Amino acid sequence: MQTTHFWHQLHLRWAKIAVLSLFIFGYIGTAQGQGFFGLTNNSGSDDKLISYGFFLGMHTASYQLRYSPEFLNPANLANNSIHSIYPKFTPGFSLGFIGILRFHDQVNLIFTPKIGFYEYKVDVNYFDGAGATVPGNSTVNTLPGLGYRSEELVNEATMVELPVVFKYRSMRFNNTRMYFIGGGSYLFNTKAQEEINIDPIVTTKRDFTVEAGMGFEFYFKYFKFAPEIRFSHGINNLYVADKTAPEIRDAISSLRRKGVTIVLNFQ
Repeated sequence: MQTTHFWHQLHLRWAKIAVLSLFIFGYIGTAQGQGFFGLTNNSGSDDKLISYGFFLGMHTASYQLRYSPEFLNPANLANNSIHSIYPKFTPGFSLGFIGILRFHDQVNLIFTPKIGFYEYKVDVNYFDGAGATVPGNSTVNTLPGLGYRSEELVNEATMVELPVVFKYRSMRFNNTRMYFIGGGSYLFNTKAQEEINIDPIVTTKRDFTVEAGMGFEFYFKYFKFAPEIRFSHGINNLYVADKTAPEIRDAISSLRRKGVTIVLNFQ
């Protein structure tokens, strides 16, 4: 069992915290739009066929792991020292540009190329005394009295991402709109596959994800500010078993990315 502490509780409740933060942004922005900016503000971009902007993102990301049938096979001596494997959500950030194609006042096509900085952390718990060691970037912790020891494996990745999403906006109310987005993204690791092959858990270089989210648009005198929350989930199985260390190779059947991002858009 993992030790219960503040940051662990925060990871367990990251989704609730993200949604609450977004609605706080929405409430404050609506109050400002109606109070401090009583007149309707025009950012000048809503009526253009093509418009631009930039954004900053703060995300928490993890692997979605599925065990292999061999994990519970007592005849498989390569990984019978493993007690469990736990992916962990880890924070990171991203930045990029916004390209907007206007179909209608309420329907846009959004292209948001970005670069994201990720750490994917996985705790591998071994039965105490098994003596197996996974090579790579890991931190070993002995857990007294629990019967197993834990190693934290870290895969670092700098990803170039090319999301394309449709955006449906509500009718404008004073200086505020609400919107929903949905689409997909192609992303690739900036490291060569040969470099990725030396990671503790080897994955493929490229991936596709589905994207969905919601947000608010706030109109100011010279620009438009749009905080949003965006969820992503990987489609491809990233796991490369034949390049991963034998101690854990047969315990995993698939790995997929998943993450939540708070995005601050400026247009």
